Amino acid sequence: MRILLDVSHPKDINVFNNVILSLQEKGHDIKLVARAKENTKKIIEEHGFNAEYGPHYSKFINKLIGIPYVDYWLFKVARGYRPDIFVSFGSPYSAHVSRILRKPHIAFIDTEIASFAINLMLPFTDTVYTSNSFNLELGKKQKRFDSYLELAYLHPSYFSPDRHVLEKYDLNEKSYILLRLSALSSHHDINAQGFSFNSENELKDYIDKLEEYGQIIIFSEEKNWELIDKYSLLIDPKDFHNILYYSKMCIGEGATMVSEAAILGVPSIYVSNTRRGYLDELEHKYDLCYTLMNKEEALKKAIFIIENKEHQVQWDKKRELMLDEKVDLVKYIIDEIEKRV
Repeated sequence: MRILLDVSHPKDINVFNNVILSLQEKGHDIKLVARAKENTKKIIEEHGFNAEYGPHYSKFINKLIGIPYVDYWLFKVARGYRPDIFVSFGSPYSAHVSRILRKPHIAFIDTEIASFAINLMLPFTDTVYTSNSFNLELGKKQKRFDSYLELAYLHPSYFSPDRHVLEKYDLNEKSYILLRLSALSSHHDINAQGFSFNSENELKDYIDKLEEYGQIIIFSEEKNWELIDKYSLLIDPKDFHNILYYSKMCIGEGATMVSEAAILGVPSIYVSNTRRGYLDELEHKYDLCYTLMNKEEALKKAIFIIENKEHQVQWDKKRELMLDEKVDLVKYIIDEIEKRV
């Protein structure tokens, strides 16, 4: 089988890493296509994969205008590759081109507020796979599974933390707190608000209060203040999940990093006026993370958790319960792809 896999975010390649390796072992041919944005290209290369990279537009209006250009680029790539099936994470481009070439397109999505991309993709897609926690009903094309996309790469069957990474960056286990600052520039981030720091002094005051409980490390998409540079840690992308695993807490306005932390058993707080179904389930069913509207509420919650000296033992137990109840997503995805052709 010839499979064209379309990735648009660093998380996508993480989700499909083990799927790709297993499919290749079974004799299937896979072609990766992507947009060269953020550190997607670097992560693809870190995994040892090759990909073709198409046009990327950063602002919403440019993304809208650029749709036919990306569609045409992907059409040329696909026409040369001749795939049997298109697989994506809700890519409108793959959906459009698959219909032109009369091939099936299946998509895996987990972001309810990405309505723009969903509406562009859904009419041209055969099946949309979502977790049971996805809080939108998408009609007869929707198929649900009982897992999280992050478990395709963070389940203990596929991820073993490497303690040597701590030595590499001169860190101590469970002694540092991660802050994730996002640009909130994706199409699904319209009207989204997170920390909303109005000045560098506001950020400094926030850090000072958290610093009483551990070392602060900032991962930020923007470096518009010197303070961000001061607290940032330059790392190899392949080391990131190890650093996340050994952290004391994760507080951020990026849903992906917060969900990854929760799934690894790290107390985590999503600071946003938007919600995600998978984060809601991780909160209300497993009590592994929390979604809070503003930075003040997040700070109070963070301190409350950390001051409980037994919190990590509790989180480990809650994580084990969650893992016991979820399906092997890698096997599930492979089965769904193989039965399509």
